[in-house]
Amino acid sequence: MHSGSCLCGAVHFTVDAQLSHPDACHCTQCRKQSGHYWASIDVPRSVVVISGEDRLTWYQSSPKVGRGFCSTCGSFLFWAPLGRDKIAIAMGAFDGPTNTMLGTHIFVADKGDYYDIADGVPQRQQ
Repeated sequence: MHSGSCLCGAVHFTVDAQLSHPDACHCTQCRKQSGHYWASIDVPRSVVVISGEDRLTWYQSSPKVGRGFCSTCGSFLFWAPLGRDKIAIAMGAFDGPTNTMLGTHIFVADKGDYYDIADGVPQRQQ
């Protein structure tokens, strides 16, 4: 069982599953919303319990994707493709160790020019 929350603690979540390898997304939308690149892990919605949903706001950033953030502190917590049984959770929102390591960098063709990716983790252009 893994747990986490937003910065102010208004939105909490638990994940009842072992975590796989997260992705680091360098796309323009993730960079603009997070302020850098965004690391998250995909899990089935059925293993996630969210409390404080009255403080969770969803922004539909494209016709196919919603991004969930705390309406009190602004923490970007979730990325969810509409109509699919998965949700991506921000790695930085987890409490304590996750016992996983970054698996891939995605959308590296869109990465910012102010940093290099030199950690040896596989990269996908899109």
